[in-house]
Amino acid sequence: MKNYVIVGAGPAGVRAAEALRHEDPQGCIILLGGEPGEPYARMAIPYILSGRIEEDGARQRQASNHYANLKIEYRNNKAVQVHAAPPGGRVDLDDGTTLPYDRLLVATGSSPTLPSMPGTNLPGVVTCWTLDDARVIASKLKPGTRVVMVGAGFVAGVCMKSLVESGAELSVIAGRSGQILRSMMTPVGSKILQRWLESKGVNVITKGRMERIESGPRLVMDNQTLDADLIILATGVHPNVSFLDGTGAEIDQGIIINDRMETTVPGIYAAGDVAQGRDFSTGEWVVHALQPTATEHGRVAALNMAGKDVPYRGSLSMNVLDTVGLISYTFGMWQGKAGGETVESVDESNYLYTRLCFDGDILIGAILIGQYRQVGPVRGLIQTRRHLGEWKDELLKNPQMIMEAFVALTKT
Repeated sequence: MKNYVIVGAGPAGVRAAEALRHEDPQGCIILLGGEPGEPYARMAIPYILSGRIEEDGARQRQASNHYANLKIEYRNNKAVQVHAAPPGGRVDLDDGTTLPYDRLLVATGSSPTLPSMPGTNLPGVVTCWTLDDARVIASKLKPGTRVVMVGAGFVAGVCMKSLVESGAELSVIAGRSGQILRSMMTPVGSKILQRWLESKGVNVITKGRMERIESGPRLVMDNQTLDADLIILATGVHPNVSFLDGTGAEIDQGIIINDRMETTVPGIYAAGDVAQGRDFSTGEWVVHALQPTATEHGRVAALNMAGKDVPYRGSLSMNVLDTVGLISYTFGMWQGKAGGETVESVDESNYLYTRLCFDGDILIGAILIGQYRQVGPVRGLIQTRRHLGEWKDELLKNPQMIMEAFVALTKT
């Protein structure tokens, strides 16, 4: 009987545990969650803040005794050190106990990276990452609450809608780049989203350097001081990998894995936001912090841990963000490719934006803002790598014809 230990109870870890039980009915499966309570979906936090769901609604599996019924042992513990002795090893936990493993899955995700300035640990200063964070934020949200959001990336974008809908007075600090959502948007797209936020009453601050946070709390910048009732730090994340020190596991942006989801240490696998997996569009190895990717990582990792030989073909980088009611989508190589062609269509008055990127006559990336009808055709063409032929020229003239192109090409 094999001992399987899964460190991390996010979407990757939970899916892996379920897949392992299906593949190995007799194996011992222990799932470790580093936060109190049952495994929950982090992406549900904005819905808790907005009051759309209660905390119980964030649980990944709603059925009572779900894990016990599958004979999966769920523990609220963190891993503090892995001792690799390939092909197995053991894991030291934060309660002083040790678990032996034959196969280990690391699915620990990421933690917020705090800005390097004094005061980030003061009362009234939180991240927007855990259920505990959500409880603190929700307890303070009401009309007129002064909220300062430090950071304007994806994590910030996810939280903004709930804050604005609560009636809070929201200020967002874009950081040194002066561009919101820089990691998933061109400057043209960012400007459209910024104007939209400002139309909803959000104060978007694109100039100035943050110096410190003082009691109050208040954010002191070199060009202004912002008094607040709540300061939310949303300045990026880093992978949770410290417990792998000394194992020989190779770490880059995340944990390096092969196409069987195995790390450079035999018997240790990785999945989800912590893993540097294959990108479908480029073939490169990158971190895709996406819930569908994490779930598929977990499934494929489990199959290989159970002894099957199942390669991972790669995930399509696709982000969907609701920025206070304006939906944006990014797909694949939205930055374009050297030697490739790009085309953009902008309707500033209606907050609409389309960007298509080509490699020869193949669509390899796109950005859509406010264009939900184009999502299916764009995703389908990118994932199938379909040759566009004469339709490429039509799209270069008018990118809004993407639906027509998709329909015509899928008939052939």
